[in-house]
Amino acid sequence: MNVHASHTSHGSQKSFDYPLQDARGATCTAHAWAKVPPPQTPAQRAAAKEHAARLLKLHDAVLVAHYYVDGDLQDLALETGGCVADSLEMARFGRDHAAKTLVVAGVRFMGESAKILSPDKRVLMPDLDATCSLDLGCPPDEFAAFCDAHPDRQVVVYANTSAAVKARADWMVTSSCALAIVRHLKEQGQKILWAPDRHLGRYIQEQTGADMVMWNGACIVHDEFKGLELELLKQQHPGAQILVHPESPQSVVAMADVVGSTTQILDAVVQGSAQEYIIATDNGLLHRMRQLAPGKTLIEAPTAGNSATCKSCAHCPWMAMNALQGVVDCLEHGHGEIVVPEDVRRQALGCIDRMLAFVKANPGALQAPRRGFVPEVGAA
Repeated sequence: MNVHASHTSHGSQKSFDYPLQDARGATCTAHAWAKVPPPQTPAQRAAAKEHAARLLKLHDAVLVAHYYVDGDLQDLALETGGCVADSLEMARFGRDHAAKTLVVAGVRFMGESAKILSPDKRVLMPDLDATCSLDLGCPPDEFAAFCDAHPDRQVVVYANTSAAVKARADWMVTSSCALAIVRHLKEQGQKILWAPDRHLGRYIQEQTGADMVMWNGACIVHDEFKGLELELLKQQHPGAQILVHPESPQSVVAMADVVGSTTQILDAVVQGSAQEYIIATDNGLLHRMRQLAPGKTLIEAPTAGNSATCKSCAHCPWMAMNALQGVVDCLEHGHGEIVVPEDVRRQALGCIDRMLAFVKANPGALQAPRRGFVPEVGAA
């Protein structure tokens, strides 16, 4: 990891850069440094799925899966009474479910959030090494120093951060509710310290006009979407709707017909009238989209130019570490248990509870995705 210091009129910021797996710029799981499980035959997958289902029942466990993990895991979660969702609904579902054990198929910060909300439950993950570039790029000590430099600001952190970073925050947000919460804080006259995703932060600032100082991080998947390549793809599919996650660069967001969270993008396909959709988010979401909108054509947004070996490689290498065998192993052997120190858990709980209370008190907070975004203007 390379660290670069930069300075703005608001103070010092740090940028954390990660070498990509492909020198030509493609973020592709085929070249991932993460430990992606080897492919299995259909028979092996069916056997592992059946075994995992038995173990979930035996151990009074429920599987909570993110939209970006392998389709077999998503199907297993739904077939066994679990949940497939974005990070906001994953947090709420795990907290409210009666199971004594939560198996979180996703990345580490999701497991930590589940443990923060459910300290009396055992929280397991198929692979504890599954992490996130946003989490890695926001070290707690560096972030604490950044907060100390801006003591007059409300600290708002994205869910994609460690428990230790959340412990320093006033608010946690997900992409589903970030706009509403930042707008609420602005209306109260608050200034914001935002971390860690710079693209999402910029989008929220443009939409709300809030006074925001930002940590300079990025998702290695969404950061790779290319505006020029997307424009060329749109020319090939002029009737397609472009759906973009706001962790994407500004040039990509500017072309979107819909900007929203994973759930909002999914809903836009299911409820939309178009027949073709260009999807600018992790391609793991396409599994659920195809199930819920089988008659529609889904096109992956490009992450690289013509010279790249992988034209559309939008899949998180850490999400790809989650596998059926990992669910079996963590339940059979107790591997992958999430542990959050109690003092950190108590401090981090406040920012998550504050978000959940806000969303409950403001049903409109999970608003419809933004349509027809125009930079510097907002929704058109």
